Amino acid sequence: MTGRGAVVVGGTRGIGLAVAELLAGHGAGVVVNGRAPDAVSEAVQRIPNAVGMAGSPAEPELADALIDKCVDEFGRIDILVNCAGTAGLAAESILNITSAQFRDLLDAHLGTVFETCRAAAPRMVAQGGGSIVNTSSFAFLGDYGGTGYPAGKGGVNALTMALAAELKQHGVRANVVCPGAKTRLSTGQEYQDHIEALNRRGLLDDASTRAALDAPPPEYVAPTYAYLAGDLAEEVTGQIFIAAGGFVGRFDRPAPAVIAYRDHRDSPPWSVDELHELIRKG
Repeated sequence: MTGRGAVVVGGTRGIGLAVAELLAGHGAGVVVNGRAPDAVSEAVQRIPNAVGMAGSPAEPELADALIDKCVDEFGRIDILVNCAGTAGLAAESILNITSAQFRDLLDAHLGTVFETCRAAAPRMVAQGGGSIVNTSSFAFLGDYGGTGYPAGKGGVNALTMALAAELKQHGVRANVVCPGAKTRLSTGQEYQDHIEALNRRGLLDDASTRAALDAPPPEYVAPTYAYLAGDLAEEVTGQIFIAAGGFVGRFDRPAPAVIAYRDHRDSPPWSVDELHELIRKG
């Protein structure tokens, strides 16, 4: 990755920091972003060939400035990695979450990804290529409960798939990683209580509960991001990967399963009773 320019959003802690360090270790120049100026300064001090910019890229001006800084410092924007986010709220059930809380969660996840991709994609197209790696979560399946967090992560998946389809002709790739790692968001008594409560409610099976409570360090996740950012993955786009310790997986692309079919040109609409029988048997 020597000579490449990279932006790592959420690169001051946890997975993002491990990714930024690994990209720099492979020769990339890295712009590290985080909300806290002190954390940005600390990250830059420990990463060779790195510069920092503090603030929230959910703000369009900051997203634009991040990409501009990468081009100014390193001549190009080849890699965009989105690792920023916040933990789902303990009280984000549809029964008690407020509209403001929901919007904040969407902004922290989907809003940040959109703004940075919006800022980076035209630059990547103009230079003839690039790689976008966004971060999602198993939570998009809904198994962890909540509202804003899974909705935001599901939106990240859909947005990334749309970017991959649109930008493929321009040599720009877009993929997703659903990581499993021990970070500040997955540590502490509140997090443990939340996971155990999900298990008691039947939303999380025993194996997934054990994995969530004994996750590996971020260094075990970072190589998947680095692989997707580099030339070895030049044919890989529009995919959702899982990286959790020694486990690497991939979600199959959803496809409809046919329950029944009849031609509307010579048949009436299905009745409610007919649909009930078809769905019950199917």
